[in-house]
Formats: sequence, structure tokens, C-alpha cells
Amino acid sequence: MNMPRKPDLDLLYTRMQSMLTPMEWSLITPVIEHIQALKAERQAVILAHNYMRPEIFHGVADITGDSLALAQKAVEVDAEVIVVAGVHFMAETAKLLNPTRTVLIPDMRAGCSLAESITPDDIRALRQQWPGVPVCVYVNTSAAVKAEADICCTSGNAVRIVEAIARETGSDSVLFLPDRYLAAWVQTQTDVRIIPFDGSCEVHEQYRPEDIHSIREDYNNDLVVIAHPECPSDVIQAADFAGSTAQMADYLEREKPGRVLLITECSMGDNLMKSHPETDFIRSCHMCPHMKRITLETIANSLQTLEPRIDIPAELARRARVSVERMLAVGRS
Repeated sequence: MNMPRKPDLDLLYTRMQSMLTPMEWSLITPVIEHIQALKAERQAVILAHNYMRPEIFHGVADITGDSLALAQKAVEVDAEVIVVAGVHFMAETAKLLNPTRTVLIPDMRAGCSLAESITPDDIRALRQQWPGVPVCVYVNTSAAVKAEADICCTSGNAVRIVEAIARETGSDSVLFLPDRYLAAWVQTQTDVRIIPFDGSCEVHEQYRPEDIHSIREDYNNDLVVIAHPECPSDVIQAADFAGSTAQMADYLEREKPGRVLLITECSMGDNLMKSHPETDFIRSCHMCPHMKRITLETIANSLQTLEPRIDIPAELARRARVSVERMLAVGRS
């Protein structure tokens, strides 16, 4: 993948004018220009998750997508420096796949409640409790946790990964960690026995089915509800479709609903509005406080100082890389 060319600022603003006033745009334009100059100087690319603010997602990102897409594209980038506009585990994943490159996370405090809910000791204890059962960990985990797993997955490929590792090991069960809600949703999609853990996403677990029912009534049921599978099971049951952020985008592209309610992090809808002008996006969402730690200013500072850097001890990285590359291999097969 070649280094990106400097974008046209007027074109950039057309992508965001429904979300930013001309005054707001004029205030952030100098920062965007500074970031573009630093990217060229550092031979850097910016990977941005779907939950990033629009000014990052549309304004400075070179590659956008869900966790799976970012993991895949991280392998292909032709850059000296990779800036991850996301959370810490995403930056670790990028480093695992690019061990010789400089990988930056603009704010080290950008964590994840799921990643913090499980430790390597937890996996070792579960292996003793369930001997011989393969371990699949969600990509929303630390490198230390990935190093203890057999394979990792994203919400977009979880069912396929679970079935692949069960088939490969000859097991009828899979330990699926740490999100209990995603585990419950995967169980509805496969005959493999899913053994869950008690983790959850602090954003998605805030949703309630009564909220969906109330909004449906407000719009005389004239809307489509799409939920992320990290939501509680009764929320997913109240929705019309459940899928990862990439699958949400694919659904909108395929079905082109007139009105939609996205049950996920707020910025997802903001970032989809431009590419789906035919759809009315109903805003009823929760912010991820960790994702929002990443700003244009912290990105600029990170490119300027080449800090904070992601460093993973070599042996730990080697072990963790196995579970990530195993996931990517399933996707290529």
C-alpha cells in the first residue's frame, strides 16, 4: 500500500459539513493541515476505528474500519510509523503485526472495559477447569491475554472463528472470552457449545430493550434497528439486525433503509451519514469515554514527538502474534 496523498481540504469539509459548522471547521483546519504535514514528514499512516470522531475519521484517517479491518490493513501498510486512532488493544494488535515499525497510540489512557475484565491468570485457571477445550479470545483483549489463547476473533468473524477452531481441535466446545453478551449471541448462531466469561462493554451494556420499544412507538415502527452483538441479549432480540460495525455498514449499503437506529457507540452513526444520505439516522446512543480520549490535538502531538509508543516484549509478542495470525489465516482460507 502506497503512502496517501495530501487530501483536498474543501473535499474533506463536504464529508463533515452536516456535523460541523463553518466556524468549527475553521478552528480545526490548522490542526488537520499540521497533521497532514507531519504524516508526510514521518512517513506515517493513521488507522482509525469506526468509533472515532468525524473530524478524525473523515479528516485525517488513511484507513478506517472495525477491529478486523484495521488488523488486516495493518499488515499491508507501507509506512515507517503507524498511528492508531482507537484504543490500546488495537495499537497492540497493530504492533504485533508490524514488529519492526513504530506504532503510536495518541493517549495511553485510551483503554477498554472488556480488555480490562480478563487477565492471563484467568485463562490459565479456565484451562485447568476445562482441560482440552480451545480458547478463543475477543480481539478486545491485551497482548498478554492473546498470548494465552489459541486464537482470537472480532465481532464480525466470531462465529466463523469459533467453528474453525472447534473443527481444527475436534472439540464440541470453545471457551469464548471475555464478553458474555457476544458469547451469548455467538451461541445463537452455532451448534458449538460456547463457554463464556463474565466480561462486558461498558458502552453497549447500557442499552435496554424498553428504549428500543419506546423509540419504535415514537416513529410508528417506521425504522430499522441495528444492534451490536456486544449488547445484552434482550436488546439484540428487540432489534431487526445484529452485527459488527462493518456488518452494520454493509447492511445499510445493501438494504438502504429510510430510517435507522444504531444501537452502538455514537460516532458510528456520525461517520456513516455522509455515505448514506438516503437514510435518516435516529440519535440515541452512548459515547465510549476511552475512544474519545483520541483527538486531533493528541494525534498531532503523537506524530510530533513519536510518543507514546507501543512496545511488547519479544517472547510475549511472539506468542500473542500466533493467535492473531491464526485468526487472519482463517479469514484467508
